[in-house]
Amino acid sequence: MKKVFFVLLSFVALLATTSAHAQFRSLPGAVTDSFKVRYPAAKDVSWADKVSAFRATFMLDKNRMVALFSKDGQWQGTTTSIFKDQIPAAVKDGLSKSKYAGAEWELKTVTVKYLPGEATQYILLVQKSDIQKKNLTFNSDGRLLKDSNTL
Repeated sequence: MKKVFFVLLSFVALLATTSAHAQFRSLPGAVTDSFKVRYPAAKDVSWADKVSAFRATFMLDKNRMVALFSKDGQWQGTTTSIFKDQIPAAVKDGLSKSKYAGAEWELKTVTVKYLPGEATQYILLVQKSDIQKKNLTFNSDGRLLKDSNTL
């Protein structure tokens, strides 16, 4: 009985260490090299291993940025927050023409998303109540691309 218990305990310990080890991939050199080329002036860089990408959080010119890279070093995009008064005029115009322009919808936060192909999107969090919140995604021309519920 003691042998069976010991074997079972050893097997469980082996599974626990194997699955824990699988969660922590090493950061590929291609990812760090690609990051250094794209953001040579980045400071305070920290990395996180996501299921399909590696996430770098860093400071660049007093801005907190988050960039995603595939395992082979391909840049997938970068996001940062901006102040409401930094929203481009075209995006402000697009918001003013949307159904979320009324006084009942309050603009809470603005996130800029830089994507491959020189595309830039603006994600505006608007709130009508504690329950009614929307993420509005605009392109740089001010066209509303998507509105999605958020928690």
